[in-house]
Amino acid sequence: MIKLTKLSGKSFALNAWLIEQVEETPDTMVTLNNGKKLIVTETMEQVILLCKEFYTSIHQEKR
Repeated sequence: MIKLTKLSGKSFALNAWLIEQVEETPDTMVTLNNGKKLIVTETMEQVILLCKEFYTSIHQEKR
């Protein structure tokens, strides 16, 4: 799970496995594989980094 922030300022955890696409329009929009779209305050680069950190942590736990 990655921690993101809604435009309202509320934090939430998102299952990174559900992310299909991230784009800046200019707000950062995260599209899930079920078609749902979420707008977050983090930049696209921040979302990508959080996902990379998540996947790295999963890989390290399996060692």
